[in-house]
Order: sequence, then structure tokens, then C-alpha cells
Amino acid sequence: MSGITTSRVLPFVLLTFSNIFMTFAWYGHLKFKDKPIWLVIFASWGIALFEYMLQVPANRWGSNVYSAAQLKVSQEIITLIVFSGFSVLYLKSALKWNHFAAFLCIVAAAAFVFIPDNQKDPVEQNAPGAAANREAS
Repeated sequence: MSGITTSRVLPFVLLTFSNIFMTFAWYGHLKFKDKPIWLVIFASWGIALFEYMLQVPANRWGSNVYSAAQLKVSQEIITLIVFSGFSVLYLKSALKWNHFAAFLCIVAAAAFVFIPDNQKDPVEQNAPGAAANREAS
């Protein structure tokens, strides 16, 4: 595998930019409530295309170094960070103490997915190349 598909950082960079597009696709139209719903739906789909063009490779390449659960939980944390910035900067909505408390609880809960359990995931054991990896170790 090449360096790009085994990078430990690239999936998070791609997921961050993917989430920026996703947040605009899902919430950007809230500033345009005077526009017809069909128009904002199509605009959101157009923006979401770019989100998927980043999200799919992020998860594909990220799965070479992280479990699916780790990628999903990381994506949720990135989503919270991106949405917080979007909410304050674009929607002009202030974050309050209870928002921070909720985000902190989610981040704390997410940390558990990165604690090693020293057991192989059955899906990972049957993945292509898993036999070669077991033989090499």
C-alpha cells in the first residue's frame, strides 16, 4: 500500500473538509428561508457531492489504519467542532455552557473507542490481506 492510503493524519484532514461541506449542505440554507425548498434541496445535494468526494476516500484509506468504529466516532467529534464554528461564525448563534458540557461528554465517551482491547475484530480477521498479515507477524 502506498503512503497516502496508510496515513494516520490524512483521514482526519479529509473528514474535516468533508464535514465543512456537509455542514453547509445541511444548515447553510437556514440563512435563505425566503428561497423555495426545492432550490435549497438541489443546492444542498450539489454541496453534498463534494462532501462525499472527501468522505469516501477518508473512510476507505482510514480503514487501513483505524477501525470503522474509530473512524465513525472521530467523524462525530469533527462534526461537533465544525458545527460549533459554523454556528458561531455563520449562523451567529452563541454557544452556551450546556453546549460545551454536552460536547465534553460526547468527547469523553468517544475516547473509549480508542482504548485497545487486545482482541481482533472478526471482520478484520477475514479482511483481504489479513492472512498475509498474520503470517508476517
